[in-house]
Amino acid sequence: MSNALAAETSPYLLQHADNPVDWLPWGAEALARARAEDKPLLVSIGYSACHWCHVMAHESFEDPAVAAVMNERFVCVKVDREERPDVDAICMEAIQAMTGQGGWPLNVFLTPEQAPIHGGTYFPPAPRGGMPSWRMVLDAVAEAWTERRDEIREQLAGIAEQLTGAARMTPADAVPGPETLGAAVRRLREHYDAVQGGFGPPGRGPRFPPHPSLLLLLQRAADDRAPGAGDDERGLATAMARQTLRSMASGGIHDQLGGGFARYAVDGTWTVPHFEKMLYDNALLARAYVQGWLLWQDAGLREVAERTLAFVARELRGPEGGFLAALDADSEGEEGRFYVWTPDEIRAALPAAEAAAAIEWFGVTPEGNFEGRSVLEDRGIAPDPVTRERIREGLLAARSQRVRPGTDDKRLAGWNGLAIHAFAEAGAALGRDDLLQVAREALAFVRRELVVDGRLRRAWSHRDGGGARHDAVLEDHAFLLEAAIALYEADGDPDVLAWARWLADEILGRFGDGDRGFFSTADDAEALLARRKELDDAPIPSGGAAAARGLVRLAALTGEHRLAAAAEGWLRLAGPLGAEHPQAVAYALLALDEHHRVPREVAVVGPEDGREELLAVVRERPRPGLVVASGDGDDARGVPLLEGRGTVDGRAAAYVCERFACRAPVTDADALRAALDA
Repeated sequence: MSNALAAETSPYLLQHADNPVDWLPWGAEALARARAEDKPLLVSIGYSACHWCHVMAHESFEDPAVAAVMNERFVCVKVDREERPDVDAICMEAIQAMTGQGGWPLNVFLTPEQAPIHGGTYFPPAPRGGMPSWRMVLDAVAEAWTERRDEIREQLAGIAEQLTGAARMTPADAVPGPETLGAAVRRLREHYDAVQGGFGPPGRGPRFPPHPSLLLLLQRAADDRAPGAGDDERGLATAMARQTLRSMASGGIHDQLGGGFARYAVDGTWTVPHFEKMLYDNALLARAYVQGWLLWQDAGLREVAERTLAFVARELRGPEGGFLAALDADSEGEEGRFYVWTPDEIRAALPAAEAAAAIEWFGVTPEGNFEGRSVLEDRGIAPDPVTRERIREGLLAARSQRVRPGTDDKRLAGWNGLAIHAFAEAGAALGRDDLLQVAREALAFVRRELVVDGRLRRAWSHRDGGGARHDAVLEDHAFLLEAAIALYEADGDPDVLAWARWLADEILGRFGDGDRGFFSTADDAEALLARRKELDDAPIPSGGAAAARGLVRLAALTGEHRLAAAAEGWLRLAGPLGAEHPQAVAYALLALDEHHRVPREVAVVGPEDGREELLAVVRERPRPGLVVASGDGDDARGVPLLEGRGTVDGRAAAYVCERFACRAPVTDADALRAALDA
């Protein structure tokens, strides 16, 4: 018999709908039951692509005897962390404070008033490796609540203030200076693995793709105008970013056949991944690889970017244009089974000569590098390009006959924003309108389906006729703000810029905390134990940092100083941590870098052919701190930067400006290049 999760649309919650546990979704019913029965809430948090979530579900939540104890002693609640990042953040901070570690599955016991009592991550069905069994944990918490509930409540009386994240921090009096950026790069160097790339003890895992840090390093490496840069900083940033991009691309964390990246590597060499593939990782890494291509004209980096975007468009995109959340790690009951190979499997899939070349190229051995099979790596002798393509096609055809991993097909507003941003930037930089079209269709989906009664929603599902659920949080608005700006700069649709301005007003009106940054939830959102500010980029950019960067760029495009002033609150909050903890606040440092650059704008107007030729010059390499607007020159259509900008003798013209003060227009590519580089 199904429990209450059967009425949900989240794939993760539906995976638990047939458990004997009497699960409820997080919400008013569960909270009311806990208060009425004076029972602790047992809140179990995970996501559909989480391998250890599946393991614990099979070992414990599917066990009728264990479920009976859970049902008798607790009000049991299942949470999809991707739908409710607000609930997850409070519980995660509590468990990290209690145990010094965190992760998923996350199992937390709360009082009926939502104060955290105890918890942890994965618990085995029997004691193992110093861990208590799940049944032991259940019994201990239930006994403590029965015997000492008044004492527990008294001890937790002031816990809410401790769980507000950065909301209890006081911003600095002023935005940190540009010297913070140089200090951050030097600090990153102290933790950099010069052999394998990435950050952490050399050769040790796990190793996560450091997307925000990479984007910061790429921006600091882009030109000699970087504010606060020392003599050696550009070379240092270049070395760290380039080696990390190359090492990840050649490792098993990168799907050498189908493109795209897994969530992290369990080792320090990027070899064996944790095999789930998340939309956010691939969107952020695609941006980094496109930036790397623009900086160094490294064809290998461009290929990785294009194959990553092709994977997303092919496997993480719904028929309505929205992007799906993730692919699972498991298939056929085994982690990574879909992706790993033996030499015999390679030989069965390819002609003999190509099989031999593939085995050498991908490092496939009889003993394997993962449970008797091999994760493919691009670290052997690569055959010629034609043979490489035939090998990939043959192995992909064979792999397509395997049981596919499950797909988490919910559409999340913020993660769609990350993907739209990536496709828009790549489409413009690589001159590919097909990528821009993917971005356009996805943004149209978000605006059509995820805005309900004038409010952005967090999640959408095709189940039960489709529909949007849950209040959008700060990161949803912020990632979509950045995406809309990127798409406007890529194709010049003024309606997209107008929507970006609406998002900015929503951020300021619903999430703003005066001159103290932004809360993670709206002012009228469900009241949880604490209203938080999320400072860290973990694992995606913090919503506040993305909001700050989006507001800085939108201010440059529109001339609205109030937007840049609002961003300063977050920069005063997060920026002071940058010199010592750059990995934690790298995306805020990216915004700080743009804040300290002299604002430069380019307006390009005129007939489409001539306009595109000039825009190609603007986009031929990274130009941090520069924004671009374009149009036909006949009507500014509400875009301030285009007002009063016309063609020159009927020819397309480009106006290079600083703070909206523009030089004389230029009409040919070389003159524009010279003006931009002056």
